[in-house]
Amino acid sequence: MSAYEDRPNKALIVIDVQNGVVDFSRDRNVVVAKIAGLVDRARTAGVKVIWVQHSEDDMPIDSEYWQIVPELKPATGEPIIHKLWRSSFEETDLEEVLETLKVGHLIVTGAQSNYCVRHTIHAAIERGIDITLIEDAHTTLDESWNGTAIPAELIVAELNRACNNYDLPDSRVDVISADKVRL
Repeated sequence: MSAYEDRPNKALIVIDVQNGVVDFSRDRNVVVAKIAGLVDRARTAGVKVIWVQHSEDDMPIDSEYWQIVPELKPATGEPIIHKLWRSSFEETDLEEVLETLKVGHLIVTGAQSNYCVRHTIHAAIERGIDITLIEDAHTTLDESWNGTAIPAELIVAELNRACNNYDLPDSRVDVISADKVRL
């Protein structure tokens, strides 16, 4: 249902699965393993894999914190989007990459659920790109708000709930587990 009839392809996007982002995240090893399995499946199916790397003062480019976790390795030719903002679209060439690859549907994984994953999903659906959020392949840290602790497990669950059957006129978000996604 993507707004882009001329973009029939899907791509798996791996958002900010970097040492400084996921090292202390909820179920880090389980989530990284799920993403690794999805990357392997996508490559086998001929589905493009797009990588996103965030940088900021605490995570400068080329630092150990900035590096993608050792369990995941972008293959030669796979696009790597470098970003400074929560949305993977803001001041990056992601839209151009999707256009070149004729991608109208993103399969979303990564970190952090409540920041970069959420903002990338909203930016994509508002651009008319369909989304499949992999419910067990995104993660975050425990947070707090106004003195109230918010466990990472609840943040992940809330994003899955909020995105389930989220429709706009020309696009939609579906939520599915890694083992059920069709690549």
